[in-house]
Amino acid sequence: MSDRWLNQVQWDDQGLVPVIAQDAASGDVLMFAWMNREALALTAERGEAVYWSRSRRKLWHKGEESGHIQKVRDIRIDCDNDVVLLKVEQVGNIACHTGRHSCFFQQYLSEGRWEAVEPVLKEPDQIYRKD
Repeated sequence: MSDRWLNQVQWDDQGLVPVIAQDAASGDVLMFAWMNREALALTAERGEAVYWSRSRRKLWHKGEESGHIQKVRDIRIDCDNDVVLLKVEQVGNIACHTGRHSCFFQQYLSEGRWEAVEPVLKEPDQIYRKD
């Protein structure tokens, strides 16, 4: 397969593009992450989300530790070619490392504070093994 489609992405000066993962069924925004060229190519090839971890400086197959993989149903790019949208089926219904459905579980309240408004579906220590 030609990689011309990858050349159309407007990569930043670090070779990354921001990615939004959205639940294909509900439309919920699940998470935000980054991809490099290899991660996007692998995502398209495998049909499962692969991201670039900026903190670990390596590829990260979503769900590699937790089992909560993201099956990619659709890959889109915005009008400026600088943001990728993945429409995914979130295995286990948990996208966040905190054990919640979405990473966007905190809501701003008028009292000037953030509050968690979505429940923990599974405790992180039950998801991630400490070796």
